[in-house]
Amino acid sequence: MNLKNLFSIEGKVALVTGGSRGIGEMIAAGFLANGAKVYISSRKADACNATADRLQKEFGGTCISLPADLSSVAGCEQLAAQLAGRESRLDILVNNAGVSWGAPIDSFPESGWDKVFNTNVKGVFFLTQKLLPLLRASGTHEDPARVINIGSIDGIKNPIFETFSYGPSKAAVHHLTRGMALHLAKDNIIVNAIAPGPFPTWMLSTGVGGGGKTDIDWSVVGNRTPRRRVGTPEDIAGLAIFLSSRAGAFTVGETITCDGGNAYAT
Repeated sequence: MNLKNLFSIEGKVALVTGGSRGIGEMIAAGFLANGAKVYISSRKADACNATADRLQKEFGGTCISLPADLSSVAGCEQLAAQLAGRESRLDILVNNAGVSWGAPIDSFPESGWDKVFNTNVKGVFFLTQKLLPLLRASGTHEDPARVINIGSIDGIKNPIFETFSYGPSKAAVHHLTRGMALHLAKDNIIVNAIAPGPFPTWMLSTGVGGGGKTDIDWSVVGNRTPRRRVGTPEDIAGLAIFLSSRAGAFTVGETITCDGGNAYAT
């Protein structure tokens, strides 16, 4: 009953999708820094490879790039097969890969719904499905395998942006998390979700006029939250580590906000 044992993820094998930047990169860095072997995946191979190399140099350990497009079942099968060729088990799956689409309501296209739901919802389900053999091989009654789905506070409250398919897709992720948790707990696989708020990511930067740059002044965004700041890597990685460790082994089917109080205060 000490901190090292309660929150340790040392020696665990993790896969973080959408791990080449943003929240996925932050979680991957936190896992690496605390002794996990980490695989990251993203659609763009060059970016994925570069991030894996950089994280491994910065934090040590092993970080391996497995690029994949998770908007299709075939892409999920490809990633699962690549991982199965390298590992006999998977201890932690972080379903973070996600996309958004912005357009005025009068011209919002069907493709803006298809692309967002294919990646954000179907991709979460089918990648988890294809990785079940590796997750089942890891999970025990004492130390279950973990699945962490990355939702959003936009799935809890209405966003100010004209991203009409994004919020519903994340609400679907939250509900899907509960369903997956119900059916997989018996297999010693625990499923939870994190609903992040404002973090200094490429995606949020494009929405607030930063053009995708993350080295902008985030104070205007941060001051809208009760905590008066945006999130940090420690915030999101710490929560993911909790859910992946002994400390989180009895937390099942939850969607936990990580947003500085934004979802329930605005």
